[in-house]
Amino acid sequence: GWIQYEYLGPGAAANTGKYRITVRQYLNCNSNSNQRDADVYLGIFNGGSGQFLRSITIPRSSTETPEKTSFDPCLSNPPRVCFIIDVYTTTIDLDLIPAGYTLTVQRCCRISGIVNVAGNSADIGVSYSNTIPGTINGNSYAQNSSPVFTQRDTAIVCFNAPFQFDFAATDADGDRLEYVFCDGLVGGSTQGNNGARPNPPSGPPYESVNYASPLSGAEPMGFEVKINRQTGLITGRAPGTVGDYVVAVCALEFRGGVQIGSTRKEIHITVADCSLTAAELKPTYISCDGFTMNFQNESFAAVSSYAWDFGVKNSTLDTSSLPTPRFTYADTGVYTLKLKVRNAGGCQDSTTAEVRIFPGFVPAMNIMGSCVQNPYLFRDATTTQYGVVNSWRWEFGDPTTSADTTMRKDSSWKFSAPVVTSARLIVGNSKGCIDTVSQIFTVVDKPSLALAFRDTLICNIDTLPLRSLVNSGQVSWRVGNPANAARILNPNTTGPLVFPRDSTKYYVTVTDNGCINTDSVMVNVLPFISVQLPPDTTVCLTDTFRLRPNSQALSYRWTASTGTQVAAEKFPLVQPLQTTVYQVTANLGYCQAQGSVRVRTVEYPRALLGPDTAICLGRRISLPAQMTGSSFAWSPTNATVGANSLLLTVAPSRTTVYRFTVRDTLGCPKPVTDSLVLTVVPPQNIFAGRDTAVLVNQPLQLQATGAGDFVWTPNTGLNDPFVSNPIAILSGTPENITYTVRVTDPLSGCVGQDSIRVKVFVSEPEIFIPTAFTPNGDGKNDVLRPTTVGISVLNQFQVYNRWGRLLYSTTTLGQGWDGNFEGQAQPAGAYVFQAEGRDYTGKKVYRKGSFVLIR
Repeated sequence: GWIQYEYLGPGAAANTGKYRITVRQYLNCNSNSNQRDADVYLGIFNGGSGQFLRSITIPRSSTETPEKTSFDPCLSNPPRVCFIIDVYTTTIDLDLIPAGYTLTVQRCCRISGIVNVAGNSADIGVSYSNTIPGTINGNSYAQNSSPVFTQRDTAIVCFNAPFQFDFAATDADGDRLEYVFCDGLVGGSTQGNNGARPNPPSGPPYESVNYASPLSGAEPMGFEVKINRQTGLITGRAPGTVGDYVVAVCALEFRGGVQIGSTRKEIHITVADCSLTAAELKPTYISCDGFTMNFQNESFAAVSSYAWDFGVKNSTLDTSSLPTPRFTYADTGVYTLKLKVRNAGGCQDSTTAEVRIFPGFVPAMNIMGSCVQNPYLFRDATTTQYGVVNSWRWEFGDPTTSADTTMRKDSSWKFSAPVVTSARLIVGNSKGCIDTVSQIFTVVDKPSLALAFRDTLICNIDTLPLRSLVNSGQVSWRVGNPANAARILNPNTTGPLVFPRDSTKYYVTVTDNGCINTDSVMVNVLPFISVQLPPDTTVCLTDTFRLRPNSQALSYRWTASTGTQVAAEKFPLVQPLQTTVYQVTANLGYCQAQGSVRVRTVEYPRALLGPDTAICLGRRISLPAQMTGSSFAWSPTNATVGANSLLLTVAPSRTTVYRFTVRDTLGCPKPVTDSLVLTVVPPQNIFAGRDTAVLVNQPLQLQATGAGDFVWTPNTGLNDPFVSNPIAILSGTPENITYTVRVTDPLSGCVGQDSIRVKVFVSEPEIFIPTAFTPNGDGKNDVLRPTTVGISVLNQFQVYNRWGRLLYSTTTLGQGWDGNFEGQAQPAGAYVFQAEGRDYTGKKVYRKGSFVLIR
């Protein structure tokens, strides 16, 4: 809402003015009657001190209901745009005081879910406020009427789409108006009706709305939405988030160059989930580095077809129907780009833009400077193939000020302190090309000066060049030792020659436009040098080591008696493969010295164990070893015999790594170790199968578990006694046979065995059922189960009581009835069974009878 006032003339009393005050309060058309106020409370405050003067109750005088009823046919999903504007008007007389007045109405609360308000917007109120001016610079402006905003609040705003919203106002006094975004104001609270409609309202100044970052009062809908300061027209691209946004605009009122007032209007603008089929392009496209351009429709509306014309005259090949086409122009120039779009409903739109193709624009800069005492020079080095470079904006990168800019082509800037910084140049040409180039540079406190070395050594018959590197300025060298003052050539260059007789320090000075830098080089002088090598030594054959001479020489040349190449360095790495004499020639300039050392090679001792092996748990094994050396040692030695011999006997309880270490005293002190892994294999867990019974000539499949080599004994009736699963066919002689299977692990020799007893029946296949059983839990005859001979499949075994009730049933061989039914022990007496199975030939065998349960 907002507050308007009109000056109607003098008031009834002397030195007073009559004003008509109008308060407009906006509500959504969906608001209920409880949300509308029959009256509002207007607070009047001193415009200077903010002191409360009085409160006036203003009844509602009228209601306006602006609503948008017609829509562009190309708008998809058009939102409802409708407001209730309650108008409250009164006339009052006010004393014409120099401070003027602040008029305020407060109301709580806003709607919930406002996008650009931080926190719960439903708990945040609003303040409508305006000021009646008093005396400014000795002139009274009390006889003033505030600007009146035009009622154009039904504009449609679709997400991610361009829009316009008019906040223009008129001024009855002809004052000049300027428009700016300003903060929405907080007022009222959620504490009861009086808190929601404070009477009187609180006094100024008023708290601003806490906006959700990065939005703010100055950018309430994002950086792409701007307001025209002269017209009050808001334009730009709406945010991508649908919802309500608090937008406040202040109309600044100027008379004779003096700002006399500011009228604030605050409303909620709804960004709707809608889209308008639109063709939208940038005003201008320019390529300054090539002939190829990429284009796209800048509108986010739903589009079904595109028609692009890239503006090449007398050509029909410069078109595309792609949403994001890429086009290469054949020549430089200015072209008119055209775009026509259409949606699925047939709505269409078109637009044009200018395309400028002028490649060959290369921005560049040069920066020169000596030190912080002098200005640094900034030169434009930009080149352009078309047009001329005609615009520049420099930012020199001085962190101490924001005034380090210029619009000139070339310029200079004096920095106040040394700094590592970056200069930036925004440069353009007459064809519209604009680009930016940056360069990091260092503002130094003195001229640059770098030395190749600061401390060196020469022979007293040598000449040494002193090397320095400078960017600019004059160089001079000074000799620190007066005795060698004349022993320097070219002292005012970056590379003088010196030939001192004894150690001397040399001082270098660089001077550049008043900037000075100094450094020094120490030259140590020797009359001669020597080279000392360690005494002759012995090394293990194939070992590498470094030769370490003791010398002040700076270069070394090595030779080996075997002809092997040796690196020309002070501490070369060598690997003699036989006894070798190494000789070195060391130089310090023209001073030279020599030395040599004899290195004898001795073979490593030898230690040899056999391959990894395995034993069965509980057994012993002897481990033989071979050696060349003077002493040996075994590890570990617990649970062993012969730890002092070359044949170690062991009986480990778990897998163990045995190590055999040999040492020698012939010159190679390094021990050599060999090892083997002795794997301890646990006993075989062999199972030959459950004891069973078969008929004469019935094939019996034997199946033993385990891994290794299998042997079955005796081999009577077996098709293969050396497999884990032989088949036995027995003739009945003998009637009982016991097979034993023996399994041997081939790696460890561990053996395991088990046996199975087989009873051979000479009768036909049969199902035997005991005539009685005693299920009393003593472990003897507790379960009634069928005994089968020659039966391969049990189809059923069932038990019934004398009344024919089924008490037990199974189809699994080896299972039986325990005398219980549904958890209850059955009484002693006679019961009936029936059993059916199939023999190994597939023939059915059926038996039925009775038995006695004895308790």
